[in-house]
Amino acid sequence: MPKVDVYNMDGQKVGDMILSDDIFGVEINTVAMHAAVVNILANARQGTQSTKTRAEVRGGGRKPWRQKGTGRARHGSIRSPQWVGGGIALGPKPRSYKYTLPKKVRRLALKSALSSKVLENDIVVLDDLKLDEIKTKQMVKVLNNLKVDSSALIVLPAVDEKVIKSSRNICGVKTALVNTINTYDILKYKKFIATREAIAKIEEVYA
Repeated sequence: MPKVDVYNMDGQKVGDMILSDDIFGVEINTVAMHAAVVNILANARQGTQSTKTRAEVRGGGRKPWRQKGTGRARHGSIRSPQWVGGGIALGPKPRSYKYTLPKKVRRLALKSALSSKVLENDIVVLDDLKLDEIKTKQMVKVLNNLKVDSSALIVLPAVDEKVIKSSRNICGVKTALVNTINTYDILKYKKFIATREAIAKIEEVYA
């Protein structure tokens, strides 16, 4: 079973914690993680891009010249795709890019991402994370105490406005709840910071 150190907000080790093999010790499946990341990015697309076809472009109602006898190519409209200012052939139209992955694949990808953080020693477990007030400087101090000098995902067991609002202005830092974490965010951010309570909830929810 994976074993990690537990720190307080001053960066001092206050104990250790044994993690569940079912969540933090699975065999890493890169195919599942890739599929999950592509799915999350696809679902985030707006799909609002649009071009006009020859039927939607203004003008072009009259035949530009007669069919025969001019020596030029025959044309029926100056708004057909080969004309400058004409419609676009086979261009994009508004559409939804959303699709769903099987639940088992999503779970496997999430567990693989969490296990990769343990293998790379990029998981930081806090005994507790409580701030006196909403202040970015306090959150920066906590991260410095933990020697976190890269991007970080802070996972909370429940909504904490002081922590969330103190973190949102720090570049490369994002907060998430146990039920909102996803494979993309876990892999995107270098450090995975979670409280002892959040880890216990992750093991309970995703077991």
